[in-house]
Amino acid sequence: MWLNLLLLILGVAGLLYGRYHREKVSREFASVLSQEQRTPADTAKIKEELAAMDLSRQELSKELDGRMQFVKSLKSEDFYLSIDTKVRKLRFFYGDTVLREADVTLGESQSFKSDDGKSWTFVSVKGAFPIEGKAVDPNWKVPEWVYLMKKEPVPDSLPVVAGGLGKYVLFLPNGYVIHTPPVEASPLDGAKPGSFMVPEADLAAIWARIQTSKTQVYVF
Repeated sequence: MWLNLLLLILGVAGLLYGRYHREKVSREFASVLSQEQRTPADTAKIKEELAAMDLSRQELSKELDGRMQFVKSLKSEDFYLSIDTKVRKLRFFYGDTVLREADVTLGESQSFKSDDGKSWTFVSVKGAFPIEGKAVDPNWKVPEWVYLMKKEPVPDSLPVVAGGLGKYVLFLPNGYVIHTPPVEASPLDGAKPGSFMVPEADLAAIWARIQTSKTQVYVF
């Protein structure tokens, strides 16, 4: 009987916390959500999704920023990209029309520190970002952290590998990228930490439509 009573109390507590969290989302961000009255269905969906996440105020703000700017782009007449980290999909849009959808591999958040005190930190990013550059088969000087990640000795001379990040690379702020799979000669296996990897055929298909400093990427 006591066990059943405890389970009942825990269930009620969970329901009350969920309700509190939803009310907190609505209260703290009501002023921002009200700006999008032309898309009430979209904003209602955003509120429900955010309410289901256990996020700090700062994390919640970042999630909301990327999603709300994405909703605004649905009413535009521009090409842009979205990355939905929950379903792991990259989508290429024109206005509210999806022109291409691809699977995306998310690079894990990681930190590395070398014996001589150098450190690197890669975190999962959320929000709206411009594409700062694009390159085909760019030469990539392999950084030290790749060897630290693989738990291998760092060579005295760091190699330069054409296509080391992949055949197609889109550069985002702060060193993050959207890239295709690295070439076989690259010591990087899979997605760069904190970044996003998509199949080569998918990025090649939309490559010509992506413009530096104009095409936006929305990550949520």
